[in-house]
Amino acid sequence: MLQTRKRVRVLIVDDSATVRQTLAEILAADPDIEVLGIASDPFVAAARIRDEVPDVITLDVEMPRMDGITFLRRLMAQHPIPVVMCSSLVETGSETLMQALEAGAVDIILKPRIGVSDHLTEARAHICEVVKGAAQARVGRRRDRVAAAHDPSQKLTADAMLPPATGGAMARTTETIICIGASTGGTESLREVLEALPIDAPGIVIVQHMPEKFTASFARRLDSLCAMEVKEAENGDTVLRGRVLIAPGNLHTMIERSGARYYVSVKDGPLVTRHRPSVDVLFRSAARVVGTNAVGVIMTGMGDDGARGLAEMKTAGAFTLAQDEATSIVFGMPKEAIARGGVDRIVPLHHIAQEIRRAAAR
Repeated sequence: MLQTRKRVRVLIVDDSATVRQTLAEILAADPDIEVLGIASDPFVAAARIRDEVPDVITLDVEMPRMDGITFLRRLMAQHPIPVVMCSSLVETGSETLMQALEAGAVDIILKPRIGVSDHLTEARAHICEVVKGAAQARVGRRRDRVAAAHDPSQKLTADAMLPPATGGAMARTTETIICIGASTGGTESLREVLEALPIDAPGIVIVQHMPEKFTASFARRLDSLCAMEVKEAENGDTVLRGRVLIAPGNLHTMIERSGARYYVSVKDGPLVTRHRPSVDVLFRSAARVVGTNAVGVIMTGMGDDGARGLAEMKTAGAFTLAQDEATSIVFGMPKEAIARGGVDRIVPLHHIAQEIRRAAAR
């Protein structure tokens, strides 16, 4: 007898009727998602949850009667459910969304721009993927959290962005470059790793799947918490000891070399493995130009972005790490990288910084 695949049941909470309708249409079009209901504010949502518990909640930030952050904190304290924050992410609001991630939100999506067909074409695939990834996330009252652009259904590889290979990586040098890729659940996990690294740690380049504008706020927050300098990457930035570069949302970030200097190239381009920025783009560029001088780290996230790139880094002589299943919010990306044979060591979140320091001292 054929078994029906269980669909992800979603509750949409937003005070805008237009946004509720648009999100409902986008999610309902995915055969793996069921829109369980809609709510105009947290009080209506709470009543709806008492009747039937959804697998995922999409939650606005600014709403009447109770703001989304307050509702999120109460929800995580009383009845933890995976929550995806849905916001327009204006610059002033991005700091608020950082609070949402600290309070327990699994991921973030941009509110779809109503009536902009090109945006919606690309947004549909991303919104559905984020919601399905959130359904796999482990949440609890106490969290140790630690295609071409116009055709997102076509899953392009990093070859769409990488230039033809040239002279290859340098021989072993005194400097090590750390490349890290993360997605769902990665923001707080990355904070834990970076806070544990000293001010003179090797230069780090990070791709964390997140929307445009949000990465600048994320970098500023990390910079205020960590010993290392943390900034959103800009085209031409040098990868330096004591510096962390965060790939900007909606742009790919690659490592390039000029003599003994490593720097980042930040470019527009098609979605790669359905993402922009893509972890594979970063990792495969590191395999080509950094080689044995690199350390690759794949962390919590849904999908397989980074799996091929990490395997190429390992083949090029880099030391590679994967976050273990027990401490990953979503084990998809590490699992795929392990399956491809691209991982030297699997470690829990609280050991990643230690392994990075150890690898850099090789």
